[in-house]
Amino acid sequence: MNPPKGSSEPSQHEHDDLGFALPAPAKPSAARVTALVALFATVVAVAFLFGYLPRRASRNALAHDAHANVEQVPIVDVIRPKQADTTRPMSLPASLQALAETVLFPRANGYVQRFEVEMGDRVDEGQVLAIIQTPELDQQLAQARAQLLQVEAALGQAAAQRDYANTSLARLTRLRPAGVASQQELDQKTAEAKVADANVVAATANVEVGRADVRRLEQLKSFARVTAPFAGIVTQRNIERGALVTAGNTTPLFRLAATDPMRVFVQVPQDLAVSLHRGTKAQVRVREYPERPFEGTVAHTAGALDPATRTMTTEIRIPNPKNELLAGMYAEAVLALAVPRSVYEIPATALYNDAQGLRVASVDAQNKVHFKGIALERDLGATLQIATGIGPDDRVIKLANAALSEGASVQPRQR
Repeated sequence: MNPPKGSSEPSQHEHDDLGFALPAPAKPSAARVTALVALFATVVAVAFLFGYLPRRASRNALAHDAHANVEQVPIVDVIRPKQADTTRPMSLPASLQALAETVLFPRANGYVQRFEVEMGDRVDEGQVLAIIQTPELDQQLAQARAQLLQVEAALGQAAAQRDYANTSLARLTRLRPAGVASQQELDQKTAEAKVADANVVAATANVEVGRADVRRLEQLKSFARVTAPFAGIVTQRNIERGALVTAGNTTPLFRLAATDPMRVFVQVPQDLAVSLHRGTKAQVRVREYPERPFEGTVAHTAGALDPATRTMTTEIRIPNPKNELLAGMYAEAVLALAVPRSVYEIPATALYNDAQGLRVASVDAQNKVHFKGIALERDLGATLQIATGIGPDDRVIKLANAALSEGASVQPRQR
């Protein structure tokens, strides 16, 4: 028999599965259900209050700070540009040349009797380098001397005739008042005396001509001894013993160079040429002496720029007593020159580089921002050297800020 509908008693089948009878399920009371619902609602409310309210407070604080920042004047660090030392060493390519260099040619015809020096020998001024045999010149000199003796004898003869003519004239002049001599004889003696005087003058001139010819030949004879016009080094010897040489510039004998001091030629660029003057110190370096700079000074400047290269030729002289520097060497000249204008230094962080060019932001007396265009002189990495655009009284914003605009108000803070 089946249990009545709605009965809580276990069925026969359940009895058969478990082997014992189950108790009837308990029913919760209405008060308990109400308490549970109230507890759950309380937990949810507390969780909502602890999660939402702090976030709302944070949003409100953030909005307040943002609004305050919009209204607050920004603080910027400013610095005063300081004048930079523009003296800097500049290394320029240079070439070494001898102080003086010349080729010696013969001035007399003849044969090389001997030469006294070889290539590379040091010589003093006036030292004999070679001797030339001049047989033809010797004969011409002997002939000129003989002719000089001849005209000197003719001068003596003319002087004697002049003295005789003057004596005769004086005798007739004394006898003429006594009537012993006629007027014609007196006039004749007067004319003879004048002719004798003229003969003496002509003979004297012939003597001077003869002497001048002898001096000319003696001077040519002196050129048979080839001497050094200045102290230096023989860089070439182009003659041999017994060689025929002729006066002129067709037969070079020696090449002589003065190498102490040496001349160093360098091309100085336009921006530093105006700062260059005589006496400026310089250093010259050659790769053969890498650890040894040679000290020198600027001796001459061209005073004008080469229109092709916009550089100025400059001569530096350096002592070379030991002949360590050779003519024709390639060298580097180091000149410490200053830019002839005021250059100011600022931090590299202050630079604006945009479509409007190179600029910096400065703060005026009313704490307003103004942008100034500048010309960059030199970029040193951490700092910049500015040629134009700013001065020592400007207050330059140290850190470039893209948010700043022309005329914006700021609160400067001196650094």
